[in-house]
Amino acid sequence: MTTPDLERWRLILGAPAETCTGGLSAESAARDAALDWLYSRDEEQTGRGVRRGGAGTPERGGPREGGDGPSALTTVDWLDAVHRLFPKETIERLERDAVERYEIHDIVTDPAVLARVEPDAALLRAVLRTKHLMNPEVLALARRIVEQVVRELVERLSVEVRRSWHGTRSRRPSPRKQARDFDFKGTIRANLMHYRPDEQRLYIEKPHFVSRTRRHLEPWQLILLVDQSGSMLSSVIHSAVTAACLWGLPGLRTHLVAFDTAVVDLTADVTDPVELLMKVQLGGGTDIGRAVRYARTLVDNPRRAIVAVVSDFYEGGDPHTLVREVRRLVEQGVHVLGLAALDEDANPDYDRDMGRRLAGAGAHVGAMTPGHLAGFVAERIGR
Repeated sequence: MTTPDLERWRLILGAPAETCTGGLSAESAARDAALDWLYSRDEEQTGRGVRRGGAGTPERGGPREGGDGPSALTTVDWLDAVHRLFPKETIERLERDAVERYEIHDIVTDPAVLARVEPDAALLRAVLRTKHLMNPEVLALARRIVEQVVRELVERLSVEVRRSWHGTRSRRPSPRKQARDFDFKGTIRANLMHYRPDEQRLYIEKPHFVSRTRRHLEPWQLILLVDQSGSMLSSVIHSAVTAACLWGLPGLRTHLVAFDTAVVDLTADVTDPVELLMKVQLGGGTDIGRAVRYARTLVDNPRRAIVAVVSDFYEGGDPHTLVREVRRLVEQGVHVLGLAALDEDANPDYDRDMGRRLAGAGAHVGAMTPGHLAGFVAERIGR
């Protein structure tokens, strides 16, 4: 077995394996120390009797002993080492585990640390959770993380949202040849006579395309109601950025309302999702019915309004009030959407029993990505 292979096994098995694998090179020892600084905090290791404690590193639960290894790392030292020793993908995973798994808060509250971290979605969530602990200097540095991550989210989602906004396809043929309007089935039907059985090929002599409807004769309203309880953080971020993407689209007037037991209208800040996210205060109970009642006061023309509730639908208020308010909106002609909370991996998690009750009241309930939401709105406006 080669030396690199032995070093990998030593890194996997820990210091007790050195009698069989030999020691580590200086660079590998630095990697081992950086990983140990973070993962030796795992209580499961203590429960399994794992004693890491290599050179210069204290054994879990035991006293620090002398040695010629590296001194104890600070968070700043650890970040510097991580960025020097590991590839970008590994750095992101280590920083995510530090802030989410082990709650090392000085990563997002210490100016010296914030200046070094790599902005990503995990750090954005950590910043939003802990911004109330930050002094003005730290908050200014934290804003850099929020701005960069939000900018990346807006760029990614803008493409998805605007792709849904180019117009709904109709069955009328179009002389304009655009790839997005290619009529696959119509082209197949019109060119079946050119099928060659011996070659098992269909030759296309005349491709067919469809036209798209025009929209925005009279403005529509989209009212996004976003549950801002602590468990809804990823959906708050996603909804704020989606609202920013939808803002200013022709034929659509967007409102953004955050709620827990209180209701806060954030519409004035939708053009600046960074400012919006920094204002959001996560936590508290949940009163969805109260938010839906507030949305009803915003509706100008019920038949040209869409109310989208982004929540896990675990109602902390009166569930009968929620169902009644949704039914009132539907009876007025409003399109009501119940959008199940989505994490960054687009996995839904919501109270399905309440979802069924809301569907029975006339709402469309289910999981929907921002692009699908834009598509749904575009279809309604295009009718």
